[in-house]
Amino acid sequence: MNDVSRKVCFVTGSRADFGLLIWPMRAIQATPGLTLQLVATGMHLSPEFGYTVTNIRDEGFNVDETVETLLSSDSGVGVAKSVGLGVIGFADAFARLKPDLVVVLGDRYETLAAAQAAMFLRLPMAHLFGGDVTEGAIDESIRHAISKMSHLHFTTNSDSARRLAQLGEDPSRIFTVGSPGIDSIKRLKLMDRETIGREVGMALGRRNILITFHPVTVETDHSVGALDELFAALSGLDPEFRFFFTLANADAEGRALNQRVKTFVSGRPHSIAVSSLGQLRYISLMNQVDAVVGNSSSGIYEAPSLDVPTVDIGDRQKGRQRAASVFHAAPERDSIAAAIAQALARGRQPTVNPYGDGETSRRVADVIASIPNFPALLKKGFHDVPSGGAAK
Repeated sequence: MNDVSRKVCFVTGSRADFGLLIWPMRAIQATPGLTLQLVATGMHLSPEFGYTVTNIRDEGFNVDETVETLLSSDSGVGVAKSVGLGVIGFADAFARLKPDLVVVLGDRYETLAAAQAAMFLRLPMAHLFGGDVTEGAIDESIRHAISKMSHLHFTTNSDSARRLAQLGEDPSRIFTVGSPGIDSIKRLKLMDRETIGREVGMALGRRNILITFHPVTVETDHSVGALDELFAALSGLDPEFRFFFTLANADAEGRALNQRVKTFVSGRPHSIAVSSLGQLRYISLMNQVDAVVGNSSSGIYEAPSLDVPTVDIGDRQKGRQRAASVFHAAPERDSIAAAIAQALARGRQPTVNPYGDGETSRRVADVIASIPNFPALLKKGFHDVPSGGAAK
């Protein structure tokens, strides 16, 4: 083993991936022989989306580089141009930081930009959440592309590991570790009802719902109509319900959805919309509500570990493994209303989460520390699946 500390560079572009990366980054910091580097990009640097780079620093992390990617447009053209800006920015950032390993999570377009830059700079890369399936989002293609550029894989479940092998990735480089979001639930001291109400800006009532609705990026111009169907279903609930909205990501159509949410909230008492809650406030609020509703992956990954039921709308998360507490609804008001009724009838009860036990971060750090020679990872072949059968 080399006695020189090796630099492990994490990339974060949104409140969502940062919340998932907090504990893996802390595990890297606590591992002898490894030094954490951090690059913030995307929505973290935008006042419109809460300028959440401050949340990163508030958590005690040093931001080594920032890479601007967001344009004022969230059209397909604007997003494509943002990826180009990101590749340029990450090329410069990585050239200055000279990391030994780059770590990325998920499937956002700024993550794709980072992966492309790392590939051309011949930097070994580890990818978290590869092999997952989300048939209703362009993220599906981005995720698989990033996996093919990566050299180490940390999957949330065994099905995802199998898919990566089907993509030609070497099974010896695929590690099923679970979701780091569960690590946060296991470790955080969550706020009580009164505190989270003050922090969010609206007290919790007797009945409460947490709502996040992101664009369905493979279906052009369908997201606004689907959100209106959600509003119709919510409007049919008892007036005692309080609605806590977190706003959509900076995807195509994201701004249109956010404006729609703000208009809905402005005309309804006991409703609030916030651009970003941060990890502690978000999970604390999730822990207090009667149901999580929308199409965010947090309803699939994290909510079951709190025994909170989820209503997952549409195809954005189609293909992911689901706990028994997750109810699917078509993006139509009657279907959404029926699923909400099912979720509320189930209520909070012990739930088995298929995404792990809260020890993901330690596993990730242990695997990374065990790699004796990062540059050797750059040589990767194509793993052929035996004819007539899936990879084992």
